[in-house]
Amino acid sequence: MEVINQTRQTSLGGNINLADNFFTRLVGLLTTKKLPSGAGLIIKPCSGVHTLGMRYCIDVLFVNKDHEVVKVIAAMKPGRVAVVSGSAYVIELPAGTAAATCTKPGDRLALID
Repeated sequence: MEVINQTRQTSLGGNINLADNFFTRLVGLLTTKKLPSGAGLIIKPCSGVHTLGMRYCIDVLFVNKDHEVVKVIAAMKPGRVAVVSGSAYVIELPAGTAAATCTKPGDRLALID
């Protein structure tokens, strides 16, 4: 799946996986050693994430039901927890992706199969 920031006309990644069942949401990125550029994970439904057991930083976008970014956590470190009320899903991306694409709260995203 590709995620496009429609507000900024930029691609956040073209190899974004979807975690939308119990098992894929449970595992998330925990089995990965690194998240390559262009890759990521959409966790749906989701209003909170953790990086417990991870070995690297990630950018985390909390997105509402209207596909608008509610909050951006840049380079979330391992061992952290974040919860955002009003979030319908979360997109986890390589650290630095949000800054490189100028993605900010209020931006509208599109998910393309």
